[in-house]
Amino acid sequence: MEKQAEKLIELVREKNRSSRCKVLSFVSGKGGVGKTSVSTSFAYTLANVFRKRVLLLDCDIGLGNVHLLLGLDPSKNLKAVLRGSSLKEVIQSVYNFDVVLGFSGIDSLEELESYEAANLLVQLDRVMDSYDFIILDNSAGISRFTVNFTRAASETYVVTTPEPTALTDAYAFIKSVYKVYGYSSFKVIINSALSKSEGFETFERLRTSVERFLGFRLKLAGILPHSCRLKEALNSGKPVVHLYPSDPFSLELRKIVQLETGEALLEEKESFIKRLIRFFKEGS
Repeated sequence: MEKQAEKLIELVREKNRSSRCKVLSFVSGKGGVGKTSVSTSFAYTLANVFRKRVLLLDCDIGLGNVHLLLGLDPSKNLKAVLRGSSLKEVIQSVYNFDVVLGFSGIDSLEELESYEAANLLVQLDRVMDSYDFIILDNSAGISRFTVNFTRAASETYVVTTPEPTALTDAYAFIKSVYKVYGYSSFKVIINSALSKSEGFETFERLRTSVERFLGFRLKLAGILPHSCRLKEALNSGKPVVHLYPSDPFSLELRKIVQLETGEALLEEKESFIKRLIRFFKEGS
């Protein structure tokens, strides 16, 4: 089974290199750092601000909760895919992007051990040409599912907070995947920072440890501020970037997504066109 997984991971990675679709993995060393809020907001922004074709997969085996943030019916979920069904059978569409939900609850240890990531990797390979981005919202911590999905991704966003335990666990995840598999395509998002300076100081601690003990350079994707709107959005079952597009969290998240796409925001493009029209009118 391990050899099969290795072949499939390399298959998806090769498809990443040749396809226009980009697979992005979102991970965290521990729970409670806002990883799922960040990944769902990322998917929403890609689809609605940058008009990308997006598929969001909740890869949290047994503890999936993306449905809570998007107000979706959780009965149609990833469990069927892990048992051999087609990914297309469980795709739901919301806010202009596609979603495959995870599931909550495992009935037995045998049931957990029977699930394999292999079929999902096969399914990813089959649908990649239909999307510009595939977002993998992985479970917190280190598991064979999270590690395999991460290794198949072209880039991995590590979401952490200034909390010391979150930072320690984020480093542990990076170290484990790098030491065992040589994977180093990490970008860091500091979430729930009380200030820019706190965010930069947090990243600097992580960056210094990675460079000193692992020997590669860590990238900062961005710093997201603490926002009281996140709880309100969760209670409403709607993404915070949808409900509060002008909230500092939403604005900073948009900058991170913009860096990933390498494109100007649509409103910036439109304003440029308007300025160009005005220029010609004034010159006539």
